[in-house]
Amino acid sequence: MIQFPDKLEGLHIHLVGAKGTGMTALAEILQKRGAILTGSDVADVFYTDRILHSLGIELFENFDKKNLPISTDIVIHSAAYSREGNPELKAATHRGIPIFSYPEVLGALSLHSSSAGIAGVHGKTTTAALAGILIKALGLPATVLAGSAISNFDDRCTLVQGESFFIAETCEYRKHFLNFKPTWIVLTSVESDHQDYFPTYESIRDAFVEYVLSLPPNGVLIFCADQKGAVEVADIVLQRRRDIKYVEYGFLAHGKYGIRDFQTKAGASSFIVGESSFPIRIHLPGRHLVQDSVAAIALVEQIFETVKSRPFEESEWISVGEALAAFRGSKRRSEIIGEYKGILIMDDYGHHPTAIKTTIEGIKKFWPHRRLIVDFMSHTYTRTIALQDDFISSLDGADSVLLHKIYASARERPVSGFNGRTLYQKLCEHRPELFPMDLERDTRQKEIAYYKNKASQDQTGFVAYSDEPLKALDALSNLLQPGDVFLTLGAGDNWKLGKALAEKIEKNG
Repeated sequence: MIQFPDKLEGLHIHLVGAKGTGMTALAEILQKRGAILTGSDVADVFYTDRILHSLGIELFENFDKKNLPISTDIVIHSAAYSREGNPELKAATHRGIPIFSYPEVLGALSLHSSSAGIAGVHGKTTTAALAGILIKALGLPATVLAGSAISNFDDRCTLVQGESFFIAETCEYRKHFLNFKPTWIVLTSVESDHQDYFPTYESIRDAFVEYVLSLPPNGVLIFCADQKGAVEVADIVLQRRRDIKYVEYGFLAHGKYGIRDFQTKAGASSFIVGESSFPIRIHLPGRHLVQDSVAAIALVEQIFETVKSRPFEESEWISVGEALAAFRGSKRRSEIIGEYKGILIMDDYGHHPTAIKTTIEGIKKFWPHRRLIVDFMSHTYTRTIALQDDFISSLDGADSVLLHKIYASARERPVSGFNGRTLYQKLCEHRPELFPMDLERDTRQKEIAYYKNKASQDQTGFVAYSDEPLKALDALSNLLQPGDVFLTLGAGDNWKLGKALAEKIEKNG
């Protein structure tokens, strides 16, 4: 089997599916290590286009065997594309060019450093980003790969300030994380997800167990004591591996990484870690952000001890506090788009019921006196059907809700008899106090006018539906009021509605 090379200087690497967040992050690392890059993807514009263009990468906006340069030494492809179905991968196979998937390359990079894998159904990107800002603040020789653009990384997906350590978020889908070879694993959460591959909770739980069991002797598992699935995985592994170091963190954790004195006030959360005396403040909403912050602290202190042979002292805790206070989030993770005429527009990638619920709860506690309108687009039929009741209840904290069609994965087909309107009807039944508005109907203008008159009298919220997110723009412009928080939520393309709304408000002055 051909191995991914240790030295990349001067090698021409072609990236198939280059606009994916992981692939873009990988491109940053490969170029830093001297590789010459080209790439291809669909013509749709993503935020990663800006990053790829800033790297000077020649990017083809289609898939064609002619895109594969004659000088290509290696081809790397996103896990979304197969060697049998993609014309560039077929051409590379025909020409005998070595081909590697994104998870395989991530695994190869992990072998060249002391590596940490961030794992969990949710929280991976934020925890990786938080670990990165601490690595940066403490000047540790590490490379960090996050699955989104991070404002504190100059809006890039990676932080590169050395190769001694490598921190990366690692994905459970199809057990991709088994390619990664970590010394440390941070386990944020284990719940039922990716039902097309993991039909039961036990099947996804066992995949995480397998990943943790891959730790070397004296490897470290850092797990969330507040999350039932993460605790269960740790307990199962403990029965088989006594040589692993187990480190718990969270509100229920005992010892060094327990969270205490947690308080939320408008615009900030504060807490203390373990027995330290240093209050830490973060300026993003949600208990989950506090948990992720402490997960990052636990990991980076472990790495710091490897380098310095001692734990954090006062100066390090001060640096940690300053870095966390300056954290402004990542792309599509409680991202504040801006405030326009008193309407705060936010976007979040949360697409699992637990993530949706915690994101909504965090925002409501952060801004308790503001009305929260959530625009949610569910991702994949398998996930939506399996967790439909959980999705409905996860939206309970929203004052009003706007729903759309299901954003289908490329790996599945629509399911007859179940669609986004099914969720809308269920939500109408679940919350009869909300005023229903089907924005696909010809009578929608009358409904909106009637609702506005009603809401002005009794503050009634609404539940609305439109197949396509942008079709709701005009209605939304009439429904939102100064003081509202408008949140686009999900792994679909409804984020475009928040962007269009911001542009419309700005244009109208």
